[in-house]
Amino acid sequence: MPVGTQATVKAMSQEELAGIGFGIILGNTYHLYLRPGHKLIARAGGIHKFMNWSGAVLTDSGGFQVFSLERLRQIGDDGVVFKSYIDGSEHIFTPERVMEIQEAIGADIIMAFDECAPYPADHKYAEAAMERTHAWAERCKAAHKTDQALFGIVQGSVYQDLRERSARAIAGMDFDGIAVGGVSVGEPKDLMFKVVDWTVPLLPEDKPRYLMGVGTPEDLINAVMRGVDMFDCVLPTRLGRNGSLYTTYGRINIKNAKFADDFSPVDPDCDCWACKNYTAAYLRHLYKADEILAARLATYHNLYFYKRLMTGIRNAIESDTLADFRREFLHKFHLHKAKTDETDAACRVEEHSRPRTWGKESSES
Repeated sequence: MPVGTQATVKAMSQEELAGIGFGIILGNTYHLYLRPGHKLIARAGGIHKFMNWSGAVLTDSGGFQVFSLERLRQIGDDGVVFKSYIDGSEHIFTPERVMEIQEAIGADIIMAFDECAPYPADHKYAEAAMERTHAWAERCKAAHKTDQALFGIVQGSVYQDLRERSARAIAGMDFDGIAVGGVSVGEPKDLMFKVVDWTVPLLPEDKPRYLMGVGTPEDLINAVMRGVDMFDCVLPTRLGRNGSLYTTYGRINIKNAKFADDFSPVDPDCDCWACKNYTAAYLRHLYKADEILAARLATYHNLYFYKRLMTGIRNAIESDTLADFRREFLHKFHLHKAKTDETDAACRVEEHSRPRTWGKESSES
């Protein structure tokens, strides 16, 4: 799911998203509640009409903001009191309130309110956050009045006993789908996949499994191999806006001097319109000139790359060749992999900072 936090996937139009083939995008309850407001969206006829999107929408509950906006909130058993990052005004989110807001927004899939423990967190803190998540999940189910699909969220930090307890508890509540939350918050990659290994086998096989805030191309295919169905991540859009592009043969930084005279496509194996019509040299020039078109072309290409990957994964599952597909994909992807750090933790960092020039790193990263 491309991330459209504030009812827009940055640098993209809804028509372009549909043209690539995406059928669902993610929005965020917290941000849409603050601006433009869930009541306004409801008056517009719901999120689909408001943003002119004919596909499906999933809204996060705002639970991640409980984690990421630590300095602006206070957590209690009844809910969370937080100050708006826009104007400092005070607001209260309870499970019941979160259901009311998401129902007004009108997304197709809505999430139960949860508490995402930070990393690192000691066992006692992680357990308390998990128990609060379970109590809030029960309250969300009781308050849920519409036919929107409601997903529960498994928590428990990086502790196997907590993850297994949480998976069994959430699976026992008969949600329409189940998410694995509390990952990609700074923990090492091996711990993230341990969490998946502990959790996914305990989830119902006949309901969607959603790994929240993940991830890199390698993360996606490795998580699918473990039984995960759904993903969201800001990496393809955020990295694109900052000049980092995913290609068949690894991730590149288009701003590097070596692309100044490169009159070939960014990815010779990609058939997106950005690669078919523009050269790497031209894209580098756009970035150096701080032109908005650079962000649009790179974002389009990165999302196209992700969609092509997921289509390949689905086709491989249908033909029972997923292991072969994974091996071939990773072999090519690592041939010329850029020697830059993957900003995995950025997957769940908020996209709400006030903009400077589009092409420069801002406080959202």
